[in-house]
Amino acid sequence: MNALLLAAVLGLLLAARGGRRAFLWFALALAGQGVSLGLYRAGPVVGYHHYRPPANRVEFALLAAGIAAQAAMVAWGLRREGPAIGAWVREHLPGWRAWALFGALFVAAAKISRPAQVSAAEFAFAIFVQLLAIANLILAVHALSPAALARLDARLDRLLGAESAAGEAQPGGLDRFVWVLAVLSVALAWGLNVTVYERHPHVPDEVVYLIHARYFAAGRLWLPVPPVPAGFDLDLMLTAGDRWYCPVPPGWPMALAVGAYLGATSLVNPVLGGLTILVTYLFAREITDRRSARWIVLLLAASPWFVFLNMSYMTHSWTLFCAVFAAFGVARAGRTGNSAWCWAAGAAIGMVALIRPLEGAVLALALGVWGLGFGGRRLSFASLAGLVLATAAVGGLLLLYNRTMTGAPFQHPIVEYVDKTYGKGKNDFGFGPDKGLGWTGLDPWPGHTPFQALVNAQFNLFAVDAELFGWSSGSLVLVFLLLLAGKPYRKDRAMLGFIAAIVIANSFYWYAGGPDFGARYWYLIIVPLIVLTVSGLRVLEHRIREPARVRAAVLAVTAFALLAFVPWRAMDKYSGFRGMNAGIRRLAARTHFGRSLVLVHGRRHPEFASAAVYNPLDLEADAPIYAWDRDPATRRALIEHYRDRTIWLVGADPESGRWFVSRGPGTADDASSWEFAE
Repeated sequence: MNALLLAAVLGLLLAARGGRRAFLWFALALAGQGVSLGLYRAGPVVGYHHYRPPANRVEFALLAAGIAAQAAMVAWGLRREGPAIGAWVREHLPGWRAWALFGALFVAAAKISRPAQVSAAEFAFAIFVQLLAIANLILAVHALSPAALARLDARLDRLLGAESAAGEAQPGGLDRFVWVLAVLSVALAWGLNVTVYERHPHVPDEVVYLIHARYFAAGRLWLPVPPVPAGFDLDLMLTAGDRWYCPVPPGWPMALAVGAYLGATSLVNPVLGGLTILVTYLFAREITDRRSARWIVLLLAASPWFVFLNMSYMTHSWTLFCAVFAAFGVARAGRTGNSAWCWAAGAAIGMVALIRPLEGAVLALALGVWGLGFGGRRLSFASLAGLVLATAAVGGLLLLYNRTMTGAPFQHPIVEYVDKTYGKGKNDFGFGPDKGLGWTGLDPWPGHTPFQALVNAQFNLFAVDAELFGWSSGSLVLVFLLLLAGKPYRKDRAMLGFIAAIVIANSFYWYAGGPDFGARYWYLIIVPLIVLTVSGLRVLEHRIREPARVRAAVLAVTAFALLAFVPWRAMDKYSGFRGMNAGIRRLAARTHFGRSLVLVHGRRHPEFASAAVYNPLDLEADAPIYAWDRDPATRRALIEHYRDRTIWLVGADPESGRWFVSRGPGTADDASSWEFAE
């Protein structure tokens, strides 16, 4: 219903400016996307979204009727336009190219699943919906009047700047357009963090990132072991001797610690997203013209993939900012000959290594090759030396950190944690029957093989196609068109090379990255993909008689994604994602626990993890101490240790997520008689 309402509003605007027929087609396209999203079964669970019939038969009948109605209307509209569309395809995608485009769209349209028959049906339906959306969009932009197209072009010229020849680089600084876009990006991501994410972590990794950041902000490298370790057991927290600490690399917690120190952790990723808009614009101006650079940052700011990671507490926004800054520094050094830019770029590469070491290695290799003249200008010896030395200086801090934490510079704490928790070598890179942590729902088969690497790549390809732009046409359609109907420029070939490096490097890891926040292990390819998308847009502009229609189509599907896909994804998936919510924070504000022991009944995640993030660093502080009511033995040990405190028992309803006080307040003697419920 929301999609239909938005369609009506958009339709009124188009009716006033572009004609009634265009209004109807655009309204139908937006409504069609809303209906197709209604057929997805997703929800706030750990899983990819799939087309599945809704459990409610009436709802399914209405949604199916909506798709059928759209298909009938589009078929009616194609009676006149179909031959012209077919002629264009035969001219610009001759022979095998049209089939290759269909194959690429088909492979990315859905996620492989079991059983095979159901998966095949899902792929068939997904490509049907996607082609239907494309045909609907073609009819909509074709219905725009020449006067409406002229107005659109004039406004785009004012907003994006005039076109230049062949996308030649136009280096320049920041301007009002990109500043406004950056501010809007920060506002959108932070608004989602406050309203949808509730300023509360939802992924187990995020819980420990926030704890890690808080003890870094307090000037510590670790915490003392909890008084009753079983009652404070958290995923990704390692006990080693008298130390209790998060074993992930320190780069992201170092950045998040700034927010923790200022009491504004919810702003860190949104602000990094805004800064990434700015530096992406500077980088794009080094490799292409101003108009294309503005298209690039416009599409980046509107990307659901970008928006939702900036909403979160995950590592990837900081990694992307550092990676794009490094690319900008190398490009600027190549143009100006100023080696200081390479020192800055090297420091950024080193920081990526401190956040996600594999991505740091890939980025160092890619920018090193680029600096040697493959894909960009060849750097001077001084610049190359600065790039290498700065990368080593900052990245080398990881070895120092490892030595401090584990006693050996090349022994990563995270490897020690996984070996201890799951078994030695199970999380290592490479192929073999022993790889994997037994995550049945996310890891298709035991072990890791080249075939499984291809399956993992298909998972991520599907996620990118869905979440890069949230387009009903599929997010990668212009990239596929560039590869099949255009001639990639030198910069495009460099982008393709970097994408290939990220994909190949991750293929040696047993896990695809999961459904949390899209293809997050591939996140560094987002800017290269957008650069290729804009190149594909230029190819399409030059292949049709009225290029304004192409621009209108891109603007329309981007607006539809912001109006339909982003709200759907925000409320359907990320509200209460993985069973986590800020209910314990609200319960504490109402109840005023004071100096107490709050026993949290339920699972380690999400119930205890939701509460543990609010613990003080000092587990003896005069504040509520949240502990996991894990089992009767753990409860007895906790009650004995915190005997002088008021004791409460709290829990959360698994269905609604509502937090409540089960027992308390009571004394230690009272709590000793409370019945333990499994």
